[in-house]
Amino acid sequence: MSIIPGEKLHYAETHFKFKLPWSLLYRPWPEILMDAPFQFVPGTEPTLWLVIRDAHRFPTLVEKIEVSASCCENNDINVSKVIDLDIQATKQFEFHPVKIGTLKPGNYEIHCKIHAKRIDPQSGNVIKTASFSRWNYPGLKPSPLKIQILAEEPPKAPGFVAGEMHCHSHYSADHVEHGASPEVLQQAAKATGLDFVSCTDHAYDFAYTTEDYTKEAESPLTRFDALHEEVRKLNQATGMPLMIAGEEVSAGNSKGENVHMTVLGPNGYLPGLGDCGRNWLDNKPTFRIPKLLEMTTAHCFAAHPMQPMGYLEKFIFRRGYWSHKDLNLDAAHKIRGIQFWNGIRDEGFKLGRQWWIEELGKGNFLLPIGGNDAHGDLNDTTSVSTPLFSLKHSRNHVFGKVRTVVRINSPLTLDMLNDAFSGDNCYITDGPALWWERGEKTVTFHARNTQDFGGAFRYIRIFGRKRNRNGTFSKNETLCIESLVLPPASTDITVNNDDFAYLRAECETATGKFAMTSAAALP
Repeated sequence: MSIIPGEKLHYAETHFKFKLPWSLLYRPWPEILMDAPFQFVPGTEPTLWLVIRDAHRFPTLVEKIEVSASCCENNDINVSKVIDLDIQATKQFEFHPVKIGTLKPGNYEIHCKIHAKRIDPQSGNVIKTASFSRWNYPGLKPSPLKIQILAEEPPKAPGFVAGEMHCHSHYSADHVEHGASPEVLQQAAKATGLDFVSCTDHAYDFAYTTEDYTKEAESPLTRFDALHEEVRKLNQATGMPLMIAGEEVSAGNSKGENVHMTVLGPNGYLPGLGDCGRNWLDNKPTFRIPKLLEMTTAHCFAAHPMQPMGYLEKFIFRRGYWSHKDLNLDAAHKIRGIQFWNGIRDEGFKLGRQWWIEELGKGNFLLPIGGNDAHGDLNDTTSVSTPLFSLKHSRNHVFGKVRTVVRINSPLTLDMLNDAFSGDNCYITDGPALWWERGEKTVTFHARNTQDFGGAFRYIRIFGRKRNRNGTFSKNETLCIESLVLPPASTDITVNNDDFAYLRAECETATGKFAMTSAAALP
């Protein structure tokens, strides 16, 4: 939840008052905003999404929107139109697609002006008329949508599938945030070029009712099963991208603090209410990590394990960090990977990457995992900054931007994906493709990029760790190869095994797009 300054950003809930008589954020209107996937692959029509929240409390007629799209490269206005909608909004969650027509490849800013009327539910008369740009969030300056129309498919290793490993649907709804519907996430995944989506909704949100976020549900299975059923119907109706009903569980670490663990397609609900914020300082973890791992056979991942936090967050929510002991490596069911890339390469990324490398040095070949922790957030992120007082906005934690790409045998199913994550060959990226292939005594690294993401690479680096004669690993990694000139958009580098225990690679494009591989363990 975005209660503490510095927390991640999400679609903002502005009507909850925490049983207080006032709130500077409160308006007798539903939350209304325009959103859109941050990129569109060739063959997909640019589509905006009109998001309406809490219209069951404040029925509203959205009459029309004015849309203008300008190309950032030449400032030309490519789209300028008025789109009549006449949407009678009366539900708690509503998501309406708005198609804007064909756009040529390039980067665009899209400005939207929404015209709406509040309706009296008894008489049907108009209470108030309003027009606003992009959203009606109080006190938050409007910001244009930014999209990229790709000229080519995003680069991807042959035989691999790309997915969003950490995102939230509208089943993660509470005092200060909400997400998008699984249907919207599936269509956004198709637009951005994803093959699968794992909806990792909060365990603690399943345990409370949507109607009253402070009221514990009779059973968390009601909403947990509803997500599974919604995902099942989507997969049955459309097939691709594959939607997965996952979970983000608040778990107890070895110190009794709350940390987050994402689970890929669990068969049953895993309880975790420790840092839900509903019980104030009664924040003891429901179960510790080893117990939760005993309760499921699904792949589990340490979520944003080293994300810095303030003292207030630690005190109020009893949140902590992951450690080596929490990986459960001596047990039959271990943590499979570490999701240290969480939408942005910030301090949490750096500390998490370093921890992952330290574990490699101990012979623990955990997978690097990328995700975004997006709650809807298809284009940018909005949230409550200070409850009752202020909101904030950023371009971080955008759905589908950081993706995990894993080698798989077709067809793409949850079972096949589980087999893929049991293996060791994956990479994480926000643009280029970077993967490895083992030879008899070599490892070959392949790097691919497109002009959409900057073409040539800024660098390609290959790291390895030597194996000592007694079988132990050397203390530090070695930078085996670093490109001294700008490598072309299609580059292959072969490295001899020598005495390496493993090899791995990282790359960055000329426009700052990044990718890194899992470690290729060597005999």
